[in-house]
Amino acid sequence: MSSPDLLTVTDVMARLQVGRHTVYDLIRSRRLHSVRIGRCRRIPARSLAGYLDSLTKETDHGR
Repeated sequence: MSSPDLLTVTDVMARLQVGRHTVYDLIRSRRLHSVRIGRCRRIPARSLAGYLDSLTKETDHGR
């Protein structure tokens, strides 16, 4: 089964192993892009992948 294109905040919390507050902080600081669909907040899977890539690049530059 393929991964969904849009993730819930709960999905992102599980994947990053962080709390709800941290996910919303990432959204507010624009480090993680999200969209609203009605009253729901969704994070595009590619946005999460881009965020994780940026973390890897930050770590690589620190070496």
